[in-house]
Amino acid sequence: MQIQGYDHVGIRVSDRQRALEFYAKLGFTLDPEFSNERAAEILAADGTRINLIFNGVAQSMAHNVLLDEPVKLPGYTHAAFIVDRLDDLLAWAAREEVAVTEGPVDWDRRMTCFIRDPDGNVLEFNELKSPAPRQ
Repeated sequence: MQIQGYDHVGIRVSDRQRALEFYAKLGFTLDPEFSNERAAEILAADGTRINLIFNGVAQSMAHNVLLDEPVKLPGYTHAAFIVDRLDDLLAWAAREEVAVTEGPVDWDRRMTCFIRDPDGNVLEFNELKSPAPRQ
């Protein structure tokens, strides 16, 4: 077996319409062929896919049990995306009143920032300084 690529990330949300609207503002569109009342597959222009899973229970203040608790449980903490211009994402976040929870941070190969969706799911955005190395 050889991994050939990354297919999607599943993100549990509590409010279908609110999540679809939020992710649409980030450039994702609904793929109706792979969506139903339980989950929606959304697609970015480059082919990046997210499965929004509609069985989340709303938490006060979008509390994230993996990141906001003092005891750090194992689990997926965030999805990371590459953008062409991090400044555009930062400007969008300011316009939409979406808090940048970390960054921007200048790393050796990328500029990074983090935001959260309305349910507190963490999203990382990276502007690569040079093309990603091929393996």
